[in-house]
Amino acid sequence: MSVKDHSDDITTSHGDVESMLRDSIWAQNLDSVALDHVRSQITEREVGPGEYVCHQGYPADHWIGVIQGLVKLSVLSPEGKAITLTGVNAGGWFGEGSLLKDEPRRYDGIAVGQTRVALMPRVTFTWLLDNSIAFNRFLLRQLNERLGLFISMVSFDRMLRPEARVARCLATLFNSYLYPNGSLSLKVSQEDVAQLCGMSRQRANQALRELEANGLLKVEYGRINIQDLEALRDYGE
Repeated sequence: MSVKDHSDDITTSHGDVESMLRDSIWAQNLDSVALDHVRSQITEREVGPGEYVCHQGYPADHWIGVIQGLVKLSVLSPEGKAITLTGVNAGGWFGEGSLLKDEPRRYDGIAVGQTRVALMPRVTFTWLLDNSIAFNRFLLRQLNERLGLFISMVSFDRMLRPEARVARCLATLFNSYLYPNGSLSLKVSQEDVAQLCGMSRQRANQALRELEANGLLKVEYGRINIQDLEALRDYGE
């Protein structure tokens, strides 16, 4: 069953949310009263592989955090082809643009593997905007980081050979500001990597083999472990 962007039938479990809040830069800057208020409003949900976290064209009722797993943000072309824009790794929050502009979602959010998400209601998000200067500063930095990410991805696509594109694409999933969970492991298939990088599975596999041979990462079944993040970021220069 798809996960709709509405609050009905949501199972609340604050254990994992607590851990995510401790790691979230914006939450670290809230006073105890504000943090307690936010904590009481956030709900948590588990999403199976390939299930929807949010739907393109649906109302944006929540700010969404990825507690565990990975969410790919995708759109459909006029021909019905799914195009992956980027991925949101564990520790990241997304969807603030639609909330700020009060518009429907511009993309689908789809779980890559078993994923847990935190859902902050629109009213709580708005309350933070109205009451926390630190939260507003965080959002400005997050939006700037995300803009830089998308500009970089356009440059990768137009200027770099496939091996460097895969390296740089994977490196974007470990931006310490957007995804402050500290892990250097991704639970993804090689097909997932191909979709995230916008290329065929065969070409992505060839690129992963080259990167592995150069000691930048280790490919395991259903998982990629990053061994040299800085080298991935600079690969192809």
